Amino acid sequence: MSKPVVAVVGRPNVGKSTLFNALAGERISIVQDTPGVTRDRIYADVTWLDMAFTLIDTGGIEPESKDIILSRMREQAQIAIDTADVILFMTDVRQGLVDADSKVADMLRRSQKPVILVVNKVDSFEKFMPDVYEFYNLGIGEPIPISAASKLGIGDMLDEVAKYFPERAGDETEDDRPKVAIVGKPNVGKSSLINRLVGEERVIVSDIAGTTRDAIDTEITWKDREYVFIDTAGLRRKSRIKEELERFSIIRAVTAVERADVVVIVIDATEGVTEQDAKIAGIAHERGKGIIIAVNKWDAIEKDDKTIYKHTNRIREILSFMPYAEILYISAKTGQRTQKLFDMIDAVLENNSMRVATGVLNEIMTEAVAMQQPPSDKGKRLKLFYITQVAVKPPTFVIFVNDKELMHFSYTRYLENRIRDAFGFQGTSLKFIIRERKEG
Repeated sequence: MSKPVVAVVGRPNVGKSTLFNALAGERISIVQDTPGVTRDRIYADVTWLDMAFTLIDTGGIEPESKDIILSRMREQAQIAIDTADVILFMTDVRQGLVDADSKVADMLRRSQKPVILVVNKVDSFEKFMPDVYEFYNLGIGEPIPISAASKLGIGDMLDEVAKYFPERAGDETEDDRPKVAIVGKPNVGKSSLINRLVGEERVIVSDIAGTTRDAIDTEITWKDREYVFIDTAGLRRKSRIKEELERFSIIRAVTAVERADVVVIVIDATEGVTEQDAKIAGIAHERGKGIIIAVNKWDAIEKDDKTIYKHTNRIREILSFMPYAEILYISAKTGQRTQKLFDMIDAVLENNSMRVATGVLNEIMTEAVAMQQPPSDKGKRLKLFYITQVAVKPPTFVIFVNDKELMHFSYTRYLENRIRDAFGFQGTSLKFIIRERKEG
C-alpha cells in the first residue's frame, strides 16, 4: 500500500525548510551522488509512531514583489491540492496574518482536502498564544502552535496529520492489479503512450509541456490481465520559471512512484537522457520499484546499424546507478513496439517478487567468496557466514558477517552481480542489509 503524501505550503521565511529538516531528521543532510537523492530536498520519507508518510516541500518561492509571491503561492497551493492527502499550511506568528495567507487559505478551503493550519515560531506558548488566536480568522480550523527550530508542538501537529491518513486495511490493499507509473519530464509523450496503449484519446495531449492536469489512473486490459496505469501530471498552467516546472514534475513523480509496482521512465529519443530524467529515475531506484526505460519518439531518429548501441550505451552511462533497468525503444505516435511494454512489465513484476531459496543463495555466496577473497583491513579479514532473502518488492537479502565495517560497497556489488548472473532479476533493484554476528 502506498504511503500518504503530506505537502507543506507557506510564504517565504515562515520556516518550511526548518520544519522539513526537523521531521526528516539527520538523514536529509546526507548528500549522495546518486541522482534522485536531490540536494534541493523536495521530498523525504518520515515515520511518526508506527506510521510512515512522504513529506513534500512545495517551496521554491522567492520574495520579489507581493504580486509574484501571491501568484507563486497559489501555484504552490494548487500543486499541494493536486498531489497531497493532507496539506500543512504554514504561517508565521511573528509576521502575523497577511493578505497572501488569506488568499491561499480561500483556495485550500475550497479544495475539500484536509488542511492543518500551523503557526510557526511560537518559541514561548505563554508569550505568543494571544497572537496565535488571530489565525482563526483564516477560517480553516484551529491553528496549531509550533516552533520548528526548537521542535516544540511538532508531536501535536503530527497527531493531527495522522488523523487524516487512510485506514491501513483499506480497499487499496485488496486491489492486486499491477500498478504502472508512467513518469518523465513534461512533453516526452507520457499521455500519448497511454492513449496508444488504451487505443483512444483518454488523456489530453498537446504540444504545450505540462497539459495533463492531474495524475490520472487508466485501467487497461491486455491478454485478460488488468493493469492500472498512473499518468503523472504536468502543471495546470505553464510556469514562468523552468526550474519550478521541473521541481513540480518531480513532486508529481514522487507521488506516482510511491503508488506503483513498476515505473516506466519515458525519455525523449531526440533529446537523450537529461539530468531531470536521472533525478526521476533515482526516485524510482531509491524506492526499490521495478524499472523500465521507454525511449519514445524513436521514429524521429535517423538510424544506422550502430544507432541503438550508441543510445543504449549513453543511457547506461548516465543512469549507471541502475544497470539492471530494462530499456525499450518505442514510438507512441506510430505504435512501434508499444505492445512489447506489457510483456516487459509482466517480466519485471515477476522479478521484483522473486524469492530465492536460502540453500541456493549460500551456495552462490560460497562460490563467490572462493573466486574473489573478501577484503581485509589492518590484518582483519571479512568473513561471510550466511545469506538469506527476507523480503520482495524489492528482493531484499540479509548477509551475516563478522565485521560490518569491512563489508565494502564494492564487495556487496560483486555479490549482487553473482546473484544476478544466476537469477537475472532484470528490471528490479536488489537491497542488501549487512548484519554482524559473533564468530562461533
